[in-house]
Amino acid sequence: MAKSNKKTGKSKGESTLSAVLDRILTLEIVRVTERAAVAAARQRGRGDEKAADQAAVDAMRRELNRLPIDGTVVIGEGERDEAPMLYIGEEVGTKEGPKVDIALDPLEGTTICAKDLPNSLAVIAIAEGGSLLNAPDVYMDKIAIGPGYPAGLVKLDATPAQNIKALAKAKGVPVAEITACVLDRPRHASIIEDIRAIGCGIRLIGDGDIAGVIHTTDPQETGIDIYIGIGGAPEGVLAAAALRCIGGQMEGRLILDTDEKRKRAKKMGIDDFERVYQMEEMARGDVLFAATGVTDGNLLSGVRFAGKTITTETVVMRSLTQTVRWIKAEHRMLSKFK
Repeated sequence: MAKSNKKTGKSKGESTLSAVLDRILTLEIVRVTERAAVAAARQRGRGDEKAADQAAVDAMRRELNRLPIDGTVVIGEGERDEAPMLYIGEEVGTKEGPKVDIALDPLEGTTICAKDLPNSLAVIAIAEGGSLLNAPDVYMDKIAIGPGYPAGLVKLDATPAQNIKALAKAKGVPVAEITACVLDRPRHASIIEDIRAIGCGIRLIGDGDIAGVIHTTDPQETGIDIYIGIGGAPEGVLAAAALRCIGGQMEGRLILDTDEKRKRAKKMGIDDFERVYQMEEMARGDVLFAATGVTDGNLLSGVRFAGKTITTETVVMRSLTQTVRWIKAEHRMLSKFK
């Protein structure tokens, strides 16, 4: 049995975890996404998605293995047989710390980076072991809104039009003043038609749905009120981790439409193939989230290279304290990024 701390009432294990997460929050987790972002940014605009992604993966893995954690990647670059690095199930860290789950996307928006378009990010979330949804690398149907609304306001099982009307009513504005963010994909043709039919605006994005979900938390700044549509499950878990820290609502449902996908899901302990996951089920407990801009975007500025200086911008969040830190850093020891 874990010993209790008389002053805090927390067990020794909980206190150790909290102390490590505090340290990671203030410095180490930022370095992880900074290094990945800088590595990817060196490939910006060169048209080579694989090179950009591999550079980010390599840099993130090196930094993760320096952290004082016993970490397991539960959301990663793919599954063991499909990804050479940072695959689901890979163990990272020095093993000299608490067991933690890690969800990551070393380069969210590989196409965006390759074309030097807005909103490419390096992203990671860390939580106590068993706290993040361990899901296969498949698609996920998602809906998300920002904070300040009644619980359960939007539902995956409602139509896009029904959800937007409910949001407009709760916000006290006409439907025409709501803007939905949707990935620009052929699979979303009916969703787009449904939304436009009621007079709602749409922000179509080519990639980067983690940023799209986060943008719903500050519609006055971003112009986005709601995120709707199908994207990657890894991005869904990472977005849920961010919303846990800054507020909002999200639902997600894995798209397990083949026997092979259902078999992979079952290996990870998923038996209900139609389950709708709430935000709190995708990212439970004390969650840390960090993202560094690779290219310029609504959320973060991209990496800047200027002579002997590299400038990065990172947002770091923690669900336990609802703390959001914005860190703009100038890096002068450039050898550290090689």
